Amino acid sequence: MNVAVDAMGGDHAPEEIVKGCIMAVREDQSINVILVGKEEEIKRELAKYNYSNQQIEVVHASQVIDVHEAPVVAIRRKKDASMVKAFNLVKEKKADAFISAGSTGAILAGGTLIIGRIKGIERPALGSLIPNRKGVTLLIDCGANAEAKPSYLVQFAHMGSIYLENIVGIRNPKVAIVNIGEEKSKGNTLAKEAYALLEKEDLNFIGNIEARDITEGKADVIVCDAFVGNIILKYTEGLGLSLLSMLKESIMSSIRGKIGGMILKPVLSDFRKQFDYTEYGGAPLLGLEGLVVKSHGSSNAYAIKNTVIQCHKFTSLHIKEKIEQNINHK
Repeated sequence: MNVAVDAMGGDHAPEEIVKGCIMAVREDQSINVILVGKEEEIKRELAKYNYSNQQIEVVHASQVIDVHEAPVVAIRRKKDASMVKAFNLVKEKKADAFISAGSTGAILAGGTLIIGRIKGIERPALGSLIPNRKGVTLLIDCGANAEAKPSYLVQFAHMGSIYLENIVGIRNPKVAIVNIGEEKSKGNTLAKEAYALLEKEDLNFIGNIEARDITEGKADVIVCDAFVGNIILKYTEGLGLSLLSMLKESIMSSIRGKIGGMILKPVLSDFRKQFDYTEYGGAPLLGLEGLVVKSHGSSNAYAIKNTVIQCHKFTSLHIKEKIEQNINHK
């Protein structure tokens, strides 16, 4: 498969982006990467590594979309931007997937305007895996639709269930609405109306879930609007980092702690991985005609590598086609 990667997007572009792509093609020889961006800068980074020329291609783009630009305006005006050219590769079927760690707004705008939605999908949604005590939970939407309709949440639930069942392997995943209480009568109008609709769907809908129960793994797919979802996502990331930092400080504060830390090092390493976003790849924008994945803005090479591998799995399992079938059967 061919993965188009925005080499200029993210806090550590193009260094970490290029390095991550090299790691991915070394790990999986069935993947080809098309690095899109400023050719001279990309080739300077590529020169640091040994790799198969057949697996890495460079497409020059003279412009870059900055995170501070108005997304729709930038997508429409900057025709030679790395992100726009990479989107067009997917649209023209020259690439099977698109990855960027750049502007979330521009990715959403480009995905919708250039690639387009699956027929019947009202709005695409970003889905992100977050850790829980039993494994992971899919949070959807976590960044695409700050204002949503109840019907959007129903489609998010279906898309999220298909994604989780195929990618993570959780059969008949439990779906819940994140709310301020478990009772059916709780919440705002969006939550109440979405609850009434989801009760009638062919899903394993378990009702409302409070935020404190997400980490307990009481639901596999959490649906919400992006305003709520993004707050949960960012808080989870921040809490994980803070807990790890506090734990390290406590261990290093005494001789006894340092000795105990050495003994517990393998356990602590596994614990750290649970809160490390680089382990989970990127957040797919579900509901589009092509695969679009948003990587974390501060993604390092390891995160990019995992995102490229994630794209291969998504495509080989025909997630887009399964979402399309689900919508068409309604």
